[in-house]
Amino acid sequence: MEFSVLGPLRMSEGGKSYTPTAPKQRQLLTLLLLNANQVVSTGTCIEELWDNSPPNSALSTLQSYILQLRRSLRRVPRIGSLQAARLILETRDGGYLLAVRNDELDTNRFWSLVREGRSALHHDDVRASACLSEALRLWQGAALSDVQRGPVLRALLVGLEEERTSVREQRITADLRLGRHQELLGELSRLTAKYPMHEGLHAQFMLALHRTGRRTQALEVLRRLSTVLRDELGLDPSARVRRLHQAILAGDPALDVPACTDSVLAAEPGGPAGRPLPAGGDLVAAGAPARHPEQLVRH
Repeated sequence: MEFSVLGPLRMSEGGKSYTPTAPKQRQLLTLLLLNANQVVSTGTCIEELWDNSPPNSALSTLQSYILQLRRSLRRVPRIGSLQAARLILETRDGGYLLAVRNDELDTNRFWSLVREGRSALHHDDVRASACLSEALRLWQGAALSDVQRGPVLRALLVGLEEERTSVREQRITADLRLGRHQELLGELSRLTAKYPMHEGLHAQFMLALHRTGRRTQALEVLRRLSTVLRDELGLDPSARVRRLHQAILAGDPALDVPACTDSVLAAEPGGPAGRPLPAGGDLVAAGAPARHPEQLVRH
């Protein structure tokens, strides 16, 4: 049995799809999958399906959707009966629980690879890059692009997409440390266009451009970032980005040493909303005091 939410919703076995087609059932199945092996309260289900305007029949309608999902599960050969389906989609006090094995759900595989990759960062970047790349390959476009979303799913999916971006940043961190700056240029160009206020990605792009001898383009990346931040948020780039800018202007040779470089920026506690920064970093450590440009890279 396989469940997929990192892309179109899919419930399949042996290559055959058993995914429900009714929109509300798909929405409910998605909610249960994103909370797999946890009880989802009936109140949460009703909020997701009808937001602030549930019908008087919301509870009985929800129960009918659960029955339809169990019938979909019954069609799977390995399950085969409504009684067996009830053991997978359980009724619990105050809600429902979808029992899923770790190897059946793509988000479980994603998080397993992410944990392995993150644990390898800084001491085995080849392994870190490989694990994080494999985790990202599980995504097939935007998560659940074919499922309608209520308030609960919207919040869950925002968090999932933010984690995807964080994992991509950390994979780029490993690749920069491995000296793969040339190969990263196209990807970072696309990412900075997609996230025009994301300082961490812009800093990584600046560093990759600098290392490939494109200092003018690296400085142009900062100019675009500065313009967007001022126009949209009334802010200037962070001190960390400005220090990277000064290091590029000075031609600091430390920036050219991949093994000494991490993600350029670390998470900045209490930073303004809308200015996400990558988690972890060697070049500028989280909470570290301001340093001179020649101290930007820590060996």
